[in-house]
Amino acid sequence: MNYQDIEKRVKENYQNDEEMMILIFAQWCINHDLDPEKVYGQAYPDQAANSALRKAIHSTVAKENGSDISNDTLLNILSLFGNDNLAFVITEIISKEKRS
Repeated sequence: MNYQDIEKRVKENYQNDEEMMILIFAQWCINHDLDPEKVYGQAYPDQAANSALRKAIHSTVAKENGSDISNDTLLNILSLFGNDNLAFVITEIISKEKRS
C-alpha cells in the first residue's frame, strides 16, 4: 500500500465513524423526545442545514424500537470527534432532565 492509499483509507474510515457519531446523536435525541436538528442548531446556530444530520435522522428508529444510548456514551463519542459545542448543549439538556 502506498501513502495515498493509506491516506484515502484513513479519510474513509473517519467519514464512516463520523456518520456513526451523527446517527448515535440523532437516535439519542429521538429517544429523549428531542428534535435533532433543533439541538444541533443550539450548538451551531450559524451553520447551514446539515445534510449528514438529515441523512442520519432518516436512519433513526422510533423511540420504542431504538436501543438505549446512555448519556455518557453520547458525550464520550462527541468528545472523540471534538464536538464540544454539541456536548455542552447535551450536558445542559441532561442537567434539565435530572432537575425535572
